[in-house]
Formats: sequence, structure tokens, C-alpha cells
Amino acid sequence: MSSQHIHQAIILGAGYGGLGQGAQLVRDGIDDFLILEKSHAIGGVWRDNTYPGAACDTQTPIYCYSYFLHLSATKMYAGQPELLQYLHDLATEYKLDNRIRLRHHVVDAVWDEQTKVWTLRTEDGTEFRCRAFIPAWGQLSTPQIPDFPGADCFEGNSFHSARWQHDIDFAGARVASIGNAASAVQYIPALAPLVAHLTVFQRSANYILPRDQRVFTDTERKQFNAAPATFRELREAIHTFREDGFTRTRLGTSDAKAGADQARAHLFTQVADPQLRADLTPDYEFGCKRILRSDDYYPALTRENVDLVTAPIKDITPSGVRTADGVDHEVDIIVYGTGFHSQAFQGHLRISGREGINLDERWGNSPEAHLGITVDGFPNMFLVYGPNTNLNHNSVVTMLEAQHRYIASCVQYLGDDAQNVLDVDPVTLRVFNDRVQEELKSSAFSADCSSWYKNSDGRVINNWCGTADEYHALTDSIDLSDFGIRA
Repeated sequence: MSSQHIHQAIILGAGYGGLGQGAQLVRDGIDDFLILEKSHAIGGVWRDNTYPGAACDTQTPIYCYSYFLHLSATKMYAGQPELLQYLHDLATEYKLDNRIRLRHHVVDAVWDEQTKVWTLRTEDGTEFRCRAFIPAWGQLSTPQIPDFPGADCFEGNSFHSARWQHDIDFAGARVASIGNAASAVQYIPALAPLVAHLTVFQRSANYILPRDQRVFTDTERKQFNAAPATFRELREAIHTFREDGFTRTRLGTSDAKAGADQARAHLFTQVADPQLRADLTPDYEFGCKRILRSDDYYPALTRENVDLVTAPIKDITPSGVRTADGVDHEVDIIVYGTGFHSQAFQGHLRISGREGINLDERWGNSPEAHLGITVDGFPNMFLVYGPNTNLNHNSVVTMLEAQHRYIASCVQYLGDDAQNVLDVDPVTLRVFNDRVQEELKSSAFSADCSSWYKNSDGRVINNWCGTADEYHALTDSIDLSDFGIRA
């Protein structure tokens, strides 16, 4: 089944990145586009992550688009239901619902050099054609569970935190959390009071800063809606504060030391036991891994019914988890808080560019893109939240908005003329990426630790090397010479 119509653009994914891109296209007067979503509903990570305590660890005023402020925010760090509602409201405001095609799992995307058109084929064989192909698949969408020996033989319930099984009764159960990072520090405090016993298996300790959650008063919320400028002022203040914190991610800076000192002070304030403190103290540079925020994770670990285990996991047994020190930890439920396949940007999608080259082959284990958006040999393909566009110091939504504006400008340039093609010059991409990688050498992201920011060779392929403001300046307008086009 094939649609002969050639759309101006097709966006892949209806999460924060895809919906925001759709909104920006509408704002720029681009009407002929679709959003293809493989799931049954929109929302991306905020649709999938429904575990107890799920919330954003970035302040709400900067975790929204500048043109569509989250004026209904109830607290400084919004929870999952509120963020999902924001995305639904965004889709309604920009009339995206009639452009979204749910349960459309795209498995192939092929560039045709003769017609200058992308053809996208879904799992059921349906084909769509477009001038501009805009993958917005995200970096944290595909759950990852380590291949522990014996995992299939476990006789209890087990699942990944991003696939939470809400029909399971945790009351009185013995529970294992394998993992202790961004998701786990949220669901562990929620589970601890419910269960008979909770065992937290930690591979490495995290730097955790206070969250200092603040619930907005009724007066504040009314003021946000009556005078949005007050919300915008708060947003600007937080953005500036977070941008100033960029130096915390640089190796050897006084600000990095201050950040580590703040995290240690938070730990020492909340945990009195010397051994537990030692187990929870990171042995790597501040910022090398994702910096977390929580006010209730450490207190949860001090409960009598909670144990922290730092011995490596050897295997999963029918009755629980066996660690390398020979101890069998018997449990009824295993929750895998083990993160995502953060470096498989394209997932299982096969993307074929000029001369049939596959994106997997082009990238190998080191994904790269000019401005994190365009890849040579893949004309008119524009990535949202692509390689080296993630942040540790500010809101990724700020980065997304810059990409959306840049990509919308590219779609406008393509127009209706099939001869208009944007294929980034390989030299342009190489120069850009070499500069990014060189600057990352002095970043904590490149320090000696294992993190999802790096590939197997230790190369940082997820994170941006500078500030959000610097990225906005670079993506402010299209430089046609980047694509070998003389104005």
C-alpha cells in the first residue's frame, strides 16, 4: 500500500522532539507534513515511564518551549502525568492531532536520487513519501536490560522500569532494584515503604544534588496564567543560573569541585552510617556521569527494610539474584532500572542514503552529525536530538527548540522544487565534529568513568561540548555553504 502524495516533511516520533518539531513547522507556515508514531499514543518517554515517582529532574519553567509556556505547572519539578498533559496540550494548540498517525512503525527509509524523495515503509507495508525526513526518535527510548545469565529462569515477576507493571502488588514483597541511577532514585523512595524488603544493586555511586522541590502556590499559579511574563522571568532566571553552571562540567574547575562538595555535603547530611556513606561516594570526576537530583533517595536507603549491595551481579537464579561474593539474594520481584540503548539513535530502523549506503554503516559505533542534525550522504534528512546534542547542565528542551527552528528553515528552503537538496559537505561535518571532540577532551564527560555518554571506545557521542546559548547561536540560521551551495 503506497501513498503517491509527496509530503513536504515527515517527522518520525511523537515525543517531546517530534511534537515540538511539528509545532515549529506550523508556526513557520509549513502545512504539508505528517508525524508517524509507532506506539498507540503520543508522549515518548513521558508516555512510557509511568513508574512510581516518575518526574523530570529539570525545572519545569525551562522544560517547555518558549512559545508554549507550561503555565499550568504545579511544582518546580513536574511529575510524569503533568508533563504528558503538557504534550497533549501542545498537540491540541498546534492542531497536530490530525497530522499524527499512531501505530505506524517505520522500518525502512530510502532516499531516491532521481526523484529527490524519501520513501518510508512501515511494518505493515504502508509507504509514505516526503521531501524532508525528520527522525525524532530520542536518545532514551529503547529500554536496556543487561544479559544476565539465568534471567529467563527467574520465577518471580521482572520488568524494566520504563515498562512498569502496575497490576503487580508490591505490598509485603521482597524486591530487587538492579540499578540506582536516574529512574531508580525516583522509584526506590516510592517502593521502600510498601515492600517487605528492598535490595538495591549498585554498580557505581552517583553524584546526587538536593532537588529542593517547591510546590507553586495557588496565588503563583494564578499569576502565571494572568501574567505569563512572571513565568517567563522565572524561566530566564533559571536558564541563566543553569548556563552559569556549565563550568561545573569542565575538568579541574573550582566550580566542578564546588559541585562535588555540594553533593558530598548532601550525602553526609542525610546518611550517618560511615560504611553506607563510603558505598555511596563516587570515585570519579563530578559530571562524568549524569548528575542526579533527589531529596528522598538517601533517606530511603537508611530504612531498616532496605539494603544496598555493591558486589557485582553474577547471575539471576530462579529465586533471585546471586552476586559475585557468592551471596544469594532471594526476591519476588526484580525491577531493572538499567537505562536505555542511548547510542542506538536509529533503533532498528534501516536508513539508506545516497548510493545505498546504510546509516549504520556510515556511523559504525561513532554516530556523528553536523550540528547534531545533518549527515553527509543522507540528503534532506534532519535529526532531532541527534549525536552530541544532549546536556548535563541545562534543559535539553532548549536544545530541541534550536534544532526545530533550524530544521524548519531547511524545509522552507527545500520548498516545492525537487532540485533543492541539502546534503551537508563531508568536510564541514568533519571539521565540526573534530572541534566538538577536541573541546570534549577538557570536559568531565570524557573523564575516566563508564557512562551512557560514551561509546565502547570512550568517545563522547551523546553530549554537546558547550553551552545551550552557544548552540543556539550556531543554529540561528542555515549556512548554505555548509551544504556546498553558493548563495
